[in-house]
Amino acid sequence: MAFQFKKQKSNPFVYILFLCAIVLTSCKKQDNETVEIESTVVESYDIERVEPLNWWVDFNNPELQLLVRHPNISETNPSISHKGVTIEKVHKADSPNYLFIDLKISETAKAGKFNIIFKQENKDDLVHTYELKSRKKPAEEYVGFDSSDVMYLITPDRFANANPDNDVNTNLLEKTVDRTQDYGRHGGDIKGITNHLDYISDMGFTAIWPCPLLTNDMPKSSYHGYAMTDFYQIDARFGTLEEYVELADKAREKGIKLVMDQVANHCGSEHWWMKDLPFKDWVNQQKAFETNTPLNNSNHRRTTNQDMYASQRDKDEMNQGWFVRSMPDLNQRNPFMAKYIIQNSIWWVEIAGLGGIRQDTYPYPDKDFMSDWAGAIMTEYPNFNIVGEEWSTNPLLIAYWQEGHQNKDGYDSNLRSTMDFAMQTNIVQALNEEESWNNGFVKIYEGLAVDFAYTKPEDILVFPDNHDMSRIFTQLNGDIPNTKMALATVLTMPRTAQIYYGTEILMNDFEKPGDHGLLRGDFPGGWQGDTVNAFTGEGLTDAQKDMQSFLKKVLNYRKSSKAIHKGKTVHFAPFMGTYFLFRMIEDEVVLLILNKNENPITLDLKRYEEIGLKGKTLKNIVTDEDFIWNDTIELKEKGVLLLSTKK
Repeated sequence: MAFQFKKQKSNPFVYILFLCAIVLTSCKKQDNETVEIESTVVESYDIERVEPLNWWVDFNNPELQLLVRHPNISETNPSISHKGVTIEKVHKADSPNYLFIDLKISETAKAGKFNIIFKQENKDDLVHTYELKSRKKPAEEYVGFDSSDVMYLITPDRFANANPDNDVNTNLLEKTVDRTQDYGRHGGDIKGITNHLDYISDMGFTAIWPCPLLTNDMPKSSYHGYAMTDFYQIDARFGTLEEYVELADKAREKGIKLVMDQVANHCGSEHWWMKDLPFKDWVNQQKAFETNTPLNNSNHRRTTNQDMYASQRDKDEMNQGWFVRSMPDLNQRNPFMAKYIIQNSIWWVEIAGLGGIRQDTYPYPDKDFMSDWAGAIMTEYPNFNIVGEEWSTNPLLIAYWQEGHQNKDGYDSNLRSTMDFAMQTNIVQALNEEESWNNGFVKIYEGLAVDFAYTKPEDILVFPDNHDMSRIFTQLNGDIPNTKMALATVLTMPRTAQIYYGTEILMNDFEKPGDHGLLRGDFPGGWQGDTVNAFTGEGLTDAQKDMQSFLKKVLNYRKSSKAIHKGKTVHFAPFMGTYFLFRMIEDEVVLLILNKNENPITLDLKRYEEIGLKGKTLKNIVTDEDFIWNDTIELKEKGVLLLSTKK
């Protein structure tokens, strides 16, 4: 049993006691076995910052690199005395206030705390207590999202405010909360998500993807989370690390995976290291930043990653340009930065038991690094999953980033999933256009025909909208039948699916289409005093209740539908203003029928006889009505019909 004593600063007397205490003693049992008495660790935290904050034993990769920041720490000589842990190399940075320490954690290393001693000439030693923890579960049990899942995308600041006391933190730069300001903070938090897991589960979602929850100590518009100023700290206005882990644990109990939104491309300009950068190449265009001269923004020419003819200038402007001056572009070609980002991602997977990572702006960082990053995570967690944001409507560019794709340049991303902006565009165009040979449903039909380009189409993440574009109800001009068709298509096709919070109650941005602050609106009922409560249904219009019920029924059917998760797909070319798509496995057949006809229409079912449904009874997934598949089907009104042979 170890006895631990805490102190904030080391002094010679206590340190002498510490040296005496580390001597291991043993006593004899009657059977001549020995039992070791664990060494006592006198805890001390003299060092300003050590990251990662802790680590674990029994990883595949025995290497760990510690970033140490403290005034003039480069003048010290670090040492460790802990079984199975050795210092392989100590690196000095360009700044005297950093050290990077390479550790090797062998198979014999045991979980526990130990002290890193930083010896100084003619000064007291500095001591930092570090901890290696035992892993909570085997790596294989970190199971990532897949085609059986539907993610619920949430902007945390706008979902639910369970703790008004943390709305304002006087230690952070943005000190106001104002729900009337679209780009201000509104007060939503982690506890607000946790408190409504029952709602999310009852709706039928199996994963949640909150936008970033890490500290964004920026002077304004910090609510969105994408300008991080500390990669190891939960923003206090969202809650605590303990609350984040609680969210993951309670979600897991309900069969819901937690997907973390991460950013490897950039940080916020108020990140703590921007005031004292470790190396001269820690961020791209660092000299311009340090001399306060003009910076080049990214040219956003994402095709330079694949373009055989792209100039080096275009490539550099894409990968090294900053998004905006408030988002410094990280230089992943610096090996210390690269290792920092990789370890940070693994730390979060392990600490929270994540069910996936969504990586922001995937094509913008150094693409060789991104392959190493994803590869390192998937090596440690073979059943995990990562989705990368490639905002392109060209399926060939999306396919390039998927693991196993046969790229001419030999590039393999190690990334299982990418985001299907191409299909999202196809669905919106298909529903907004009048039917003709080249327009309308043919956009979905031909869009799916390009699935041959993907290594595994079912791993691609499709969605009707997200936090960076107009709400689907707005994109479809307030047309409810079209909105239902869009949602049913997303949830039926061979893909992994994502739905943005509030879609189920027709949230929109008609007032200012595409305005980020508006489309990321407050979820009604998430704040005390809200007159409308979407969690309970109080105050919702009939149209909102109908959409919420529709989506709930489709999601809950999908949750256990093997045909949708991994079944064969067969679809037929658009015909008479309709589109038929079948998903099939064993004795389960799911049929999606999209219909644009305003007036009743009767279709001859012989056209679909190859499916083999003659004489079978299918159930309407939404209304529970039975339909016997004989010679014809009458579609009475515009909209979607979802039928299943599953009872």
